[in-house]
Amino acid sequence: MGFMGSCPIAGVIWQHVHYIVGLQRLGHEVYYIEDSARIPYNAETFDTSNDYTYAANLLTRLADEFDFKNRWSFCARYLPELPTAGLPLRKIRQLYKSADAILNICGTQEFNDDLLANDRILYIESDPGVEQIKVDQGVQSTIDYLARHHALFTFGEHVGTKRFPVPIHGLKWLPTRQPIVTNLWKTQRPPPAGAVFTSIANWSTSGLKDITWRGEKYLWSKSREFIRFVNAPKMAREPFELATDIKDEKTRTKFSKSGWRFRSPHDLSVRYWDYRDYIRRSKAEFTVAKDQYVRLDTGWFSDRSACYLAAGRPVISQETGFTKLYGDRGGLFGFRKLSDVSEAVRESNADYGHHSRVARAIAKEIFEAEKVVASLLDRAGL
Repeated sequence: MGFMGSCPIAGVIWQHVHYIVGLQRLGHEVYYIEDSARIPYNAETFDTSNDYTYAANLLTRLADEFDFKNRWSFCARYLPELPTAGLPLRKIRQLYKSADAILNICGTQEFNDDLLANDRILYIESDPGVEQIKVDQGVQSTIDYLARHHALFTFGEHVGTKRFPVPIHGLKWLPTRQPIVTNLWKTQRPPPAGAVFTSIANWSTSGLKDITWRGEKYLWSKSREFIRFVNAPKMAREPFELATDIKDEKTRTKFSKSGWRFRSPHDLSVRYWDYRDYIRRSKAEFTVAKDQYVRLDTGWFSDRSACYLAAGRPVISQETGFTKLYGDRGGLFGFRKLSDVSEAVRESNADYGHHSRVARAIAKEIFEAEKVVASLLDRAGL
């Protein structure tokens, strides 16, 4: 279960597709159900409405391309008559009752009486920190929601360890990783001449998931972290490119003067194959992590960065503790300060072929979808 139709952004689409294809390759019969209580977003018109035609057309296309044709449904639960596209509501109810497991991707699915007929729902948390803090603060709605799941998984691999400062209050959080179907990202072509370090980011997140814990505010947006490292290209002595939309002209000018160039993110958000091709045409990725992931030492790692690795593109990413999990062997570099960035750029450029091969090897070893999903099901006891 997920939200590809109601939030049809390329990064979201790929995140869900990797689970679907990974499960299929393990031999499972996979259905994608979007039982949506949220009004869907139209990525072409930048608008929301009760009309779910855009969502239905997108899911039809994805089902054809990734082999789940006739095994998907969009249920507009935000409308009183519960209309559907794809499979009818009676089939959805049947699937809920009979499914061996239901994956609640990114933990966004709201419960309803139909869904609660199944007691094997797996919570897969993409944003570690917020829910653990809410539990520590005694937010009963969060505690009740998590308790309805058969097992709790998180991309914050340090959650529940001594490295993670938030108490977990007896909940069993199981570490998992971003699954990547690596052959969908593989390319035999080296980066084109003039390729640079790139990344794709949503600049403003409106503070929706900002949270205060023990007197400190933890931010969900990446923008503050990018501003902290605005001089990274200047220090590295080569341009970086960011596909994002910075509205504030002073901030944009500050980045431009420090060696950043910008690319419109809109087509990459709407067209998921363009998103993939942009990554494959990049030299490498330079990116930051959200403040919450960094200061809470979550061990989180980006699915987009894992896609760069799968394409054989080295990654320089802000440290969240992930190097303690994946090792330090080139191809993937963690940084905490500006000097770390320039050193990683220098090292990557000095033997790019080696670091490209290592990046690809890390993706196959750590993030291959079949491995990640098989481990998840096994540890859930399914």
